Amino acid sequence: MLSFTAFRIIALLEGVSFLLLLGVAMPLKYIYMTPLAVQVIGPIHGLLFMLFCAYLIMILKRHTLPAKVGVWGFLAGILPFGTLVFDGYIKKQAAGDGREVI
Repeated sequence: MLSFTAFRIIALLEGVSFLLLLGVAMPLKYIYMTPLAVQVIGPIHGLLFMLFCAYLIMILKRHTLPAKVGVWGFLAGILPFGTLVFDGYIKKQAAGDGREVI
């Protein structure tokens, strides 16, 4: 189901996984020489990032959002806290379209 709500959930999960990767897994790997956290969280984050990008493209096409929204979305995907901030914009877009969002 292609919806703003599903996109927002993926964006939230992607953002949290990125913060876990940077804030927990990477310090464990490089400070405590324990690479297991990166080996677990890294692929999960990678999958969520690809889902985020795919959903972003589908949302842009389906709801005919401007190209600059796509650019901001992709930038949000590579910045810490980016998808969490971008979520606010998507929530406003969904509310403006009359869709119910979480």
